[in-house]
Amino acid sequence: MANSASASPTPAAGDHPRVLIRSFLSRETCKELEFVHRSCGAAGYRPSVLSTSLPHLAATGCGHLLLPFVPVRERLRDVVESFFDCHFDLFIEFTGLISWCKGASIGWHSDDNKPYLRQRAFTAVCYLNNHGEDYKGGILQFQDGDPSSIIPVAGVSKSTFTSLMRNIFSQDVVIYTADSRNVHCVNEVTEGERLTLTVWFTRDRAYDEDPKLLNFLSQTSLNCEPTEQKSYIPLPASDNMYWFSYDQSGFDIRCARVHVLGFSFHSSGGSHNTSALPAEDDPIELLGKQLRLGRGDYVFEKIFSNSLHALQVSFIFSVALISAVD
Repeated sequence: MANSASASPTPAAGDHPRVLIRSFLSRETCKELEFVHRSCGAAGYRPSVLSTSLPHLAATGCGHLLLPFVPVRERLRDVVESFFDCHFDLFIEFTGLISWCKGASIGWHSDDNKPYLRQRAFTAVCYLNNHGEDYKGGILQFQDGDPSSIIPVAGVSKSTFTSLMRNIFSQDVVIYTADSRNVHCVNEVTEGERLTLTVWFTRDRAYDEDPKLLNFLSQTSLNCEPTEQKSYIPLPASDNMYWFSYDQSGFDIRCARVHVLGFSFHSSGGSHNTSALPAEDDPIELLGKQLRLGRGDYVFEKIFSNSLHALQVSFIFSVALISAVD
């Protein structure tokens, strides 16, 4: 994952230290992280926000999905240590994929503005999709200093060298101190879904995320029978993690995403054939049980242990079908 990115000039020390790096992540990496989020995302910490945290992945038996995060986190740590000239140990406090849906916003704040967030020293926000193409609104704005706002730029005409480079290194990252020198807001998302990988760094070893992840991974491994230790099937998680409130109603994230991909959940009962099995009256009842995937009038033979596993596979199917058509 070579980096041809260029950084904006270093700000004066003590002003509003931040850096915008264009084309930091490859398109392949963005799509890989998007896959993880689409298949495993849960209800977020704010209305109209969905999130996929590394502890959530580790605790639900999806440890194999942590791998795409490893090189990105280390590259971000290197940039933070270099740009901010860190002569001290730096730890990753939190890593999460966060998508802001229509209606989501947050007012002026710093990232350490709560007593339980005082440990945060630096923030890195990696954009995984493009403003204007994938979503509208959702602009990150800083109260003072430059750059004053961050707008991920979509690729330009494919006839240019710049566009060819953006197809390889396609998405931007902004890194800034988490304190009051970088008070910022995100205005309302008016259309689509804004997806980012956000990483917070700390100087306090007590808040290091990695030991917590290792503990989750060891516990899920110890809870498996010896014959199941190599299984990549996720474990069921609490249903309320996937219930997403929207416009005074709501929907289950898993049901919505499998529908958008062109599939449907079906009971694992009955024999496999080309006629769609009738869906349960209440599809929520299916989600923690063994089930099958259907597409149109066809129901696949494979029985999945739960909806998260089926959703991961349906995303792969969808990508394969699109590639075949292209």
